[in-house]
Amino acid sequence: MKVDQKVAIVTGGGGGIGGALAVKLTQHGARVVVADLDADAAQAVTDEINNTQPHAAVSVGADASDTTQIRGLIELAETEFGPVDLYFANAGITGPPGLDVSEADWDRSIDVNLRAHIRAAQLLVPGWIERGAGYFVSTASAAGLLTLLGSAAYSVTKHAAVGFAEWLNITYGDQGVRVSCLCPMGVNTKLLYAGEQFGGPLGDLATRAVTAGGDVLEPAVVADAVLAAIDEERFLILPHPEVLEMYRHKGTDYDRWLHGMRRYQRGLLGEPR
Repeated sequence: MKVDQKVAIVTGGGGGIGGALAVKLTQHGARVVVADLDADAAQAVTDEINNTQPHAAVSVGADASDTTQIRGLIELAETEFGPVDLYFANAGITGPPGLDVSEADWDRSIDVNLRAHIRAAQLLVPGWIERGAGYFVSTASAAGLLTLLGSAAYSVTKHAAVGFAEWLNITYGDQGVRVSCLCPMGVNTKLLYAGEQFGGPLGDLATRAVTAGGDVLEPAVVADAVLAAIDEERFLILPHPEVLEMYRHKGTDYDRWLHGMRRYQRGLLGEPR
């Protein structure tokens, strides 16, 4: 799909990957609703866009996991620009580390990292089928193909996000609905360092695992990879190509991969390997 003249919604658009996506989309001729729980951050990205491309973006403070608010994003896009062509389910949270995670924190992780995608698709896909075209881009993570040391909530919900994107692609791909799934490793965003706030041995384990295991990319580089994949209508978007090789190793010998991940974890925790 060519994004020129298309209408897009980007959740988590107040910075990081979402902010970079919003900027890149408008640079390629799209018009964008920039949505973020932080309304001021969304407005800052929108101002940056409109300073060089007037009326290319509008912003809104919204919870991308709430069905009513998702519907509001769609209505805003239709009012300002026209029917939605692309939806970027990009908002995400890490959740607390470890196994001792409250029911409320599990529910929030599932809502933001998974149900937000499901709820958006429920609202958009029927219309896309009628029109014969539409594009859903799920921001998952390399953790959705592999795992993330330290954070069960993040790993589980990102696996589920990949699974939902796969299902959408298979179920509606022959009816004009295109689906891509973004699975980066380390990206220089606030989310990468979010675990540090929790402290303890597992608090920053995810950050150390990601930063020690590969290059940390800038959001703009990731956004370029996403737009290239949309142009090719390619499902799996891997800004870190090494993730594919890791995924192959995992599938080839699961037990060996698990042993290797445990050994890697011990090393990061300063335990004997």
